Amino acid sequence: LQKLIHLLQATDDPLIQEQALITLSNSAAFSVNQDIIRSLDGLSVIGGMLSDCVPKVKEKALNALNNLSMNIKNQEKIQVYITQVCRIVESAPLNSDVQLAGLRLLTNMSVTNDYHQKMINSIPCFLHLLSEGTERTQIQVFQVLVNLSANPAITRHLLRAQV
Repeated sequence: LQKLIHLLQATDDPLIQEQALITLSNSAAFSVNQDIIRSLDGLSVIGGMLSDCVPKVKEKALNALNNLSMNIKNQEKIQVYITQVCRIVESAPLNSDVQLAGLRLLTNMSVTNDYHQKMINSIPCFLHLLSEGTERTQIQVFQVLVNLSANPAITRHLLRAQV
């Protein structure tokens, strides 16, 4: 895991980055690896890949963070990327793999009320995706919105959102 994280930092080759992110994502299926990746500062390395202009690299970084977000301690570190992930979802091509990967991560990050405030500004986007997206996109958006709607502090923002 340490070598994969170093490899991500050392290379500019999108194919290598993509494969390293896939491997880290698969490794994150095991809770012990989630802790190791966090302890090696892998979350910030992977989070740094969200700025990559190559869509496949961005998608794989979102997928890796999504798998790593199944851990509460990791969520505390990943939450710093929520605003950026919301922007990615808003700017990605409609129904794209990048958009879906971002929505999956937001779904996991919205399971608890802890980070809902960071998603408020994206509610109009979510509602737009609900009306314009394919069924796959709509399902992901519904999951985020259901999680947000469970928080009474968000109700006002949901009801006032301009669509």
